[in-house]
Amino acid sequence: MEKNKTVETKLDVDQFIHSHADNDQRKQDCLLLIELMSSYTGCKPKMWGASLMGFGSYHYTYASGHTGDWFLIGFSPRKSAISLYVYSQTDQNAVLLEQLGKHTAGKGCIYIKKVSDIDINILEKICHNTIVFLKESYT
Repeated sequence: MEKNKTVETKLDVDQFIHSHADNDQRKQDCLLLIELMSSYTGCKPKMWGASLMGFGSYHYTYASGHTGDWFLIGFSPRKSAISLYVYSQTDQNAVLLEQLGKHTAGKGCIYIKKVSDIDINILEKICHNTIVFLKESYT
């Protein structure tokens, strides 16, 4: 069975932000996201791989037999956008996503240019729903 390429590391979160967030606004957004996601999960951020910050974790097993560990919610300050790993495809989250604000979305990821483009209260609800979904599905 193939192992996950992205795993929790011992890299320093603060050092990563200060060396990879490409401007002051991006740094401030990262620090705000850390504060928010820490409060949503009750967990401190940890680096996953070289560029993802994750909060909490869970162990999963897919029907295929593939198992692994992943963070409950997290983000990464990419060059073109901040990638928010906070979205589970639930009916509740689909409705909330329409209310989030300026973003684009992939299957499990939301992309924003800056935190001020979105409604923080809606983000909190999406994160909460995702955390509940993951804990109910994989524990």
